Amino acid sequence: MESLREKKGFICDMDGVIYHGNHLLPGVKEFVEWLQREDKRFLFLTNASSRSPKELQNKLYRMGLEISEEHFYTSALATAKFLQNQAPGCSAYVIGDHGLYNALYDAGITINDVDPDYVVVGETVTYGYEHITKAMNLVNNGARLIATNTDITGPVEGGIAPACRAFVAPIEATTGKKAYYVGKPNPLMMRTGLQILGVHSSEAVMIGDRMDTDVIAGIETGLDTVLVLSGVSSRETVKQFPYRPRLILNGVGDIPCE
Repeated sequence: MESLREKKGFICDMDGVIYHGNHLLPGVKEFVEWLQREDKRFLFLTNASSRSPKELQNKLYRMGLEISEEHFYTSALATAKFLQNQAPGCSAYVIGDHGLYNALYDAGITINDVDPDYVVVGETVTYGYEHITKAMNLVNNGARLIATNTDITGPVEGGIAPACRAFVAPIEATTGKKAYYVGKPNPLMMRTGLQILGVHSSEAVMIGDRMDTDVIAGIETGLDTVLVLSGVSSRETVKQFPYRPRLILNGVGDIPCE
Protein backbone atom coordinates (compact mmCIF):
# COMPACT_ATOMS: atom_id res chain seq x y z
CA MET A 1 0.00 0.00 0.00
CA GLU A 2 1.14 3.54 -0.80
CA SER A 3 3.18 5.19 1.94
CA LEU A 4 1.82 8.37 3.48
CA ARG A 5 4.97 10.13 2.34
CA GLU A 6 3.85 9.59 -1.26
CA LYS A 7 0.49 11.32 -0.82
CA LYS A 8 0.01 14.71 -2.48
CA GLY A 9 -2.67 16.13 -0.18
CA PHE A 10 -3.02 16.20 3.60
CA ILE A 11 -6.26 17.21 5.33
CA CYS A 12 -5.62 17.59 9.02
CA ASP A 13 -7.88 18.26 11.98
CA MET A 14 -6.66 20.79 14.55
CA ASP A 15 -7.99 20.38 18.12
CA GLY A 16 -6.31 17.31 19.62
CA VAL A 17 -4.08 16.89 16.56
CA ILE A 18 -2.13 20.15 16.29
CA TYR A 19 -2.73 21.63 19.73
CA HIS A 20 -4.50 21.34 23.06
CA GLY A 21 -5.74 24.73 24.19
CA ASN A 22 -2.81 27.10 23.61
CA HIS A 23 -0.10 24.44 23.58
CA LEU A 24 1.37 22.87 20.47
CA LEU A 25 1.47 19.07 20.60
CA PRO A 26 4.76 17.15 20.31
CA GLY A 27 6.03 16.62 16.76
CA VAL A 28 3.70 19.17 15.14
CA LYS A 29 6.43 21.66 14.21
CA GLU A 30 8.47 18.92 12.56
CA PHE A 31 5.36 17.65 10.73
CA VAL A 32 4.54 21.11 9.34
CA GLU A 33 8.15 21.72 8.33
CA TRP A 34 8.09 18.37 6.49
CA LEU A 35 4.87 19.33 4.65
CA GLN A 36 6.42 22.62 3.58
CA ARG A 37 9.80 21.16 2.68
CA GLU A 38 8.24 18.38 0.56
CA ASP A 39 5.89 20.90 -1.11
CA LYS A 40 2.80 18.95 -0.02
CA ARG A 41 -0.67 20.42 -0.41
CA PHE A 42 -2.19 20.66 3.05
CA LEU A 43 -5.29 22.02 4.72
CA PHE A 44 -6.20 22.36 8.37
CA LEU A 45 -9.89 21.53 8.33
CA THR A 46 -11.63 22.00 11.66
CA ASN A 47 -15.13 21.48 12.98
CA ALA A 48 -14.56 24.33 15.43
CA SER A 49 -16.66 27.29 14.30
CA SER A 50 -15.69 30.03 16.76
CA ARG A 51 -12.52 31.28 15.03
CA SER A 52 -11.88 32.60 11.53
CA PRO A 53 -9.01 31.28 9.38
CA LYS A 54 -7.07 34.49 10.15
CA GLU A 55 -7.48 33.90 13.88
CA LEU A 56 -6.36 30.29 13.53
CA GLN A 57 -3.36 31.47 11.55
CA ASN A 58 -2.49 33.94 14.32
CA LYS A 59 -2.98 31.31 17.02
CA LEU A 60 -0.46 28.98 15.37
CA TYR A 61 1.90 31.89 14.75
CA ARG A 62 1.94 32.59 18.50
CA MET A 63 2.89 28.94 18.96
CA GLY A 64 5.79 29.28 16.55
CA LEU A 65 4.24 28.08 13.27
CA GLU A 66 4.10 30.31 10.20
CA ILE A 67 1.28 29.09 7.96
CA SER A 68 -0.62 31.21 5.46
CA GLU A 69 -4.35 31.84 5.89
CA GLU A 70 -5.46 29.82 2.86
CA HIS A 71 -4.41 26.61 4.64
CA PHE A 72 -7.39 26.83 7.04
CA TYR A 73 -11.04 25.88 6.51
CA THR A 74 -13.69 25.79 9.24
CA SER A 75 -17.17 24.39 9.74
CA ALA A 76 -18.39 28.01 9.98
CA LEU A 77 -17.22 28.64 6.41
CA ALA A 78 -18.76 25.35 5.28
CA THR A 79 -22.08 26.25 6.94
CA ALA A 80 -22.12 29.70 5.35
CA LYS A 81 -21.39 28.21 1.93
CA PHE A 82 -24.15 25.62 2.38
CA LEU A 83 -26.77 28.26 3.29
CA GLN A 84 -25.60 30.56 0.50
CA ASN A 85 -26.12 27.76 -2.01
CA GLN A 86 -29.42 26.61 -0.51
CA ALA A 87 -31.10 29.99 -0.06
CA PRO A 88 -29.14 33.04 -1.26
CA GLY A 89 -29.95 36.12 0.81
CA CYS A 90 -31.59 34.11 3.61
CA SER A 91 -31.66 35.10 7.27
CA ALA A 92 -30.68 33.25 10.42
CA TYR A 93 -30.86 33.34 14.19
CA VAL A 94 -27.35 32.40 15.27
CA ILE A 95 -26.02 30.73 18.40
CA GLY A 96 -22.25 30.92 18.14
CA ASP A 97 -19.17 33.08 18.35
CA HIS A 98 -17.80 35.71 15.98
CA GLY A 99 -16.14 33.20 13.64
CA LEU A 100 -19.59 31.90 12.68
CA TYR A 101 -21.18 35.36 12.54
CA ASN A 102 -18.42 36.67 10.27
CA ALA A 103 -18.64 33.70 7.90
CA LEU A 104 -22.41 34.11 7.56
CA TYR A 105 -22.13 37.86 7.08
CA ASP A 106 -19.52 37.42 4.34
CA ALA A 107 -21.89 34.98 2.59
CA GLY A 108 -24.66 37.58 2.52
CA ILE A 109 -26.77 36.01 5.28
CA THR A 110 -28.74 38.42 7.46
CA ILE A 111 -28.92 38.00 11.23
CA ASN A 112 -32.58 37.82 12.27
CA ASP A 113 -34.00 36.87 15.68
CA VAL A 114 -37.67 37.53 14.81
CA ASP A 115 -38.65 35.41 11.80
CA PRO A 116 -35.48 33.82 10.37
CA ASP A 117 -35.32 31.19 7.65
CA TYR A 118 -32.81 29.22 9.72
CA VAL A 119 -31.60 28.67 13.26
CA VAL A 120 -27.85 28.10 13.06
CA VAL A 121 -26.00 26.61 16.03
CA GLY A 122 -22.23 26.61 16.47
CA GLU A 123 -19.93 26.57 19.46
CA THR A 124 -19.87 29.34 22.04
CA VAL A 125 -18.92 29.90 25.66
CA THR A 126 -22.04 32.04 26.27
CA TYR A 127 -24.69 29.37 25.64
CA GLY A 128 -27.66 29.54 28.00
CA TYR A 129 -31.34 29.00 28.74
CA GLU A 130 -32.36 32.03 26.68
CA HIS A 131 -30.70 30.59 23.58
CA ILE A 132 -32.57 27.30 23.95
CA THR A 133 -35.93 29.02 24.46
CA LYS A 134 -35.47 31.39 21.52
CA ALA A 135 -34.24 28.69 19.16
CA MET A 136 -36.98 26.27 20.21
CA ASN A 137 -39.74 28.77 19.46
CA LEU A 138 -38.24 29.86 16.15
CA VAL A 139 -37.92 26.25 14.98
CA ASN A 140 -41.49 25.54 16.09
CA ASN A 141 -42.54 28.55 13.99
CA GLY A 142 -40.90 27.12 10.86
CA ALA A 143 -37.21 28.00 10.94
CA ARG A 144 -34.98 25.16 9.76
CA LEU A 145 -32.34 23.92 12.21
CA ILE A 146 -28.73 23.85 11.04
CA ALA A 147 -25.65 22.94 13.07
CA THR A 148 -22.02 23.53 12.22
CA ASN A 149 -20.76 20.12 13.35
CA THR A 150 -21.61 16.86 15.10
CA ASP A 151 -18.95 16.90 17.84
CA ILE A 152 -20.60 16.45 21.22
CA THR A 153 -17.35 17.18 23.11
CA GLY A 154 -13.95 18.57 22.29
CA PRO A 155 -10.52 18.36 23.90
CA VAL A 156 -9.35 21.22 26.11
CA GLU A 157 -6.50 21.59 28.53
CA GLY A 158 -7.26 19.39 31.50
CA GLY A 159 -10.05 17.36 29.92
CA ILE A 160 -12.98 17.84 27.55
CA ALA A 161 -15.70 20.45 27.04
CA PRO A 162 -19.20 20.32 25.52
CA ALA A 163 -19.29 21.02 21.79
CA CYS A 164 -21.88 21.82 19.12
CA ARG A 165 -24.08 18.71 19.27
CA ALA A 166 -24.44 19.14 23.03
CA PHE A 167 -25.88 22.61 22.36
CA VAL A 168 -28.20 21.38 19.63
CA ALA A 169 -29.57 18.42 21.63
CA PRO A 170 -32.01 20.45 23.82
CA ILE A 171 -33.40 22.21 20.74
CA GLU A 172 -33.91 18.91 18.93
CA ALA A 173 -35.50 17.36 22.03
CA THR A 174 -37.94 20.20 22.64
CA THR A 175 -39.02 20.64 19.01
CA GLY A 176 -38.89 17.08 17.69
CA LYS A 177 -36.86 18.44 14.72
CA LYS A 178 -33.45 17.09 13.77
CA ALA A 179 -30.67 19.45 12.77
CA TYR A 180 -28.73 19.20 9.54
CA TYR A 181 -25.04 19.01 10.47
CA VAL A 182 -22.68 20.59 7.94
CA GLY A 183 -19.19 19.84 9.29
CA LYS A 184 -17.29 16.56 9.38
CA PRO A 185 -18.23 13.83 8.71
CA ASN A 186 -20.56 15.47 6.16
CA PRO A 187 -19.01 14.79 2.72
CA LEU A 188 -19.84 18.38 1.68
CA MET A 189 -17.05 19.74 3.86
CA MET A 190 -14.61 17.03 2.82
CA ARG A 191 -15.25 17.57 -0.90
CA THR A 192 -14.66 21.28 -0.45
CA GLY A 193 -11.37 20.47 1.25
CA LEU A 194 -10.27 18.36 -1.70
CA GLN A 195 -11.30 21.13 -4.12
CA ILE A 196 -9.23 23.65 -2.18
CA LEU A 197 -6.22 21.33 -2.33
CA GLY A 198 -6.80 20.45 -5.97
CA VAL A 199 -6.21 16.74 -5.45
CA HIS A 200 -8.23 13.57 -5.99
CA SER A 201 -9.42 11.65 -2.93
CA SER A 202 -7.08 8.76 -3.76
CA GLU A 203 -4.12 11.15 -3.54
CA ALA A 204 -5.03 12.49 -0.10
CA VAL A 205 -5.07 11.45 3.54
CA MET A 206 -7.32 12.52 6.43
CA ILE A 207 -5.57 12.89 9.80
CA GLY A 208 -7.65 13.28 12.94
CA ASP A 209 -8.12 12.34 16.57
CA ARG A 210 -11.78 11.26 16.43
CA MET A 211 -13.25 8.05 15.05
CA ASP A 212 -16.77 9.49 14.81
CA THR A 213 -15.90 12.57 12.74
CA ASP A 214 -12.40 12.52 11.25
CA VAL A 215 -11.88 8.86 10.43
CA ILE A 216 -15.40 8.18 9.14
CA ALA A 217 -15.24 11.40 7.09
CA GLY A 218 -12.07 10.21 5.42
CA ILE A 219 -13.43 6.73 4.78
CA GLU A 220 -16.72 7.95 3.31
CA THR A 221 -14.93 10.43 1.04
CA GLY A 222 -12.39 7.88 -0.20
CA LEU A 223 -9.30 9.26 1.55
CA ASP A 224 -6.60 7.31 3.28
CA THR A 225 -7.09 7.63 7.05
CA VAL A 226 -4.83 8.16 10.06
CA LEU A 227 -6.01 8.27 13.66
CA VAL A 228 -3.64 10.02 16.05
CA LEU A 229 -3.87 9.27 19.76
CA SER A 230 -3.14 12.83 20.89
CA GLY A 231 -6.79 13.85 21.26
CA VAL A 232 -10.17 12.23 21.95
CA SER A 233 -10.12 8.67 20.59
CA SER A 234 -7.92 5.93 22.05
CA ARG A 235 -7.07 2.38 20.98
CA GLU A 236 -9.93 1.22 23.21
CA THR A 237 -12.28 3.68 21.48
CA VAL A 238 -11.43 2.18 18.10
CA LYS A 239 -12.84 -1.18 19.21
CA GLN A 240 -16.30 0.40 19.58
CA PHE A 241 -16.60 1.15 15.85
CA PRO A 242 -17.23 -1.23 12.92
CA TYR A 243 -14.70 0.62 10.73
CA ARG A 244 -10.97 1.18 11.16
CA PRO A 245 -8.39 3.81 10.18
CA ARG A 246 -5.58 2.47 8.03
CA LEU A 247 -2.99 3.68 10.52
CA ILE A 248 -3.01 4.52 14.22
CA LEU A 249 -0.13 6.76 15.30
CA ASN A 250 0.78 8.50 18.53
CA GLY A 251 0.82 11.92 16.84
CA VAL A 252 1.43 13.73 13.56
CA GLY A 253 5.15 13.81 14.31
CA ASP A 254 5.23 10.11 13.37
CA ILE A 255 3.94 10.75 9.82
CA PRO A 256 7.20 11.84 8.13
CA CYS A 257 8.76 8.64 9.48
CA GLU A 258 5.92 6.33 8.37
